[in-house]
Amino acid sequence: MTSRAAANGGTNMGLWNTDIHSLHSNPALLNKYMTKQIALNYCNNVGDLNFGYAAYAHSLKEKGVIAGSLQFFDYGTFNGYDEFGEKTNNFKANDYSINFSYAKPFKDSSFNIGATLKTLISTYDVYQSFGNALDFGIVYRKANFNASILVKNFGFVYKSYTSNSINDKLPTNLQLGLSYKLPKAPFRPYITFDNLNNRNLKYISSIDTTGKTNVLITDSRKLDSTGFQKFGVRFNNRFDGLMRHTIIGTEIVFSKNFNLQIAYNYRRQKEMTLPERRGVNGLSFGFNMNFKRFAFAYSFSKMAFPGNASIFSLTIKL
Repeated sequence: MTSRAAANGGTNMGLWNTDIHSLHSNPALLNKYMTKQIALNYCNNVGDLNFGYAAYAHSLKEKGVIAGSLQFFDYGTFNGYDEFGEKTNNFKANDYSINFSYAKPFKDSSFNIGATLKTLISTYDVYQSFGNALDFGIVYRKANFNASILVKNFGFVYKSYTSNSINDKLPTNLQLGLSYKLPKAPFRPYITFDNLNNRNLKYISSIDTTGKTNVLITDSRKLDSTGFQKFGVRFNNRFDGLMRHTIIGTEIVFSKNFNLQIAYNYRRQKEMTLPERRGVNGLSFGFNMNFKRFAFAYSFSKMAFPGNASIFSLTIKL
C-alpha cells in the first residue's frame, strides 16, 4: 500500500497522474513521466506489524515504460510453543511480492495498457508458500475524464504451506475506476468499484453453517409483513450490497505541487465498526507535496478503534 492509494480509500487505480506510487494501484497508470523516479513507502502499523513498498521506473522511449517494485509485510516476532504448551524457538512471519511492470500507450489514441507480473513469497516460521500473479489494466483518458478497468491477482499458488493444503487460491479482484477534474474548480472527484467479480461481500460468521447470520448485526426487531416494509428491507440490502463495492472521494488540487485527498470506503466502515462503538471508520485523507528533486506524501486511514494506519511516502527524482 502506498500513501496516495491509502488516502484515496485503498486504491487510486482510476486517477491518471505522473506519480510513480500509482503503479501500485494499476500498472496501466505507468507512463513516461515517471521515468527515473524512485518510490519509497513505509507504515509502522499496530504492534509489531509494518509494511512497505519501493519502485523504480525506466522509459524505453517509443517501446513503453518498464518498472520494478518490491512490497513487503512484516508481521513481527512470535513466541513459539509446541502442542503440549512447551516454549520453543521464536519465529517470524513475512510476506513479499517481487514485481515487474510494463506499460505502453496505444498509438494515436487515449488508451494506455499495462501489466505487472508478481512473484509471491510467504514465510511463516518453517512454512513457506510461493505463487505468481498477474495484474492487467487499461486506462482511457479524455480531457479531464479518466476511466480505468483492472484485473488484479490473476494467478495460482504452486507451493502451499503444507502438503495437505488444498484449493489455495489467490484473491482475484476486478476493479473499475472513474474520475473527472472539474474545469473551473480544484476538485477531482472519483469513484472506484471494487471486487466486482464477487457479488456478495457481506461478512458472515465463520461458525454460521447456513450463511444467514452476521455476528455484527445486533438488531433483533421483528419485521412486519407490509409490502412497504418488505420493499424497504430489499432496498436496504441491495443498497448495502452495492456500497460494499464502492469507494468515493476527491482530490483537491491546489497547484501542481500540492494536493489533498479524502475518501470514504463503505465496506471498511461496515467491517470495522463495533456494535457498541461507532466512529469514522472507513475515512482516509492525505496530502502530496512536490519539489524539484523529490516529493513527500502522508496518509491517515481510520481502520478501527484503536487501530489506525499512517503511511509515509518519498519520491526521489533522479
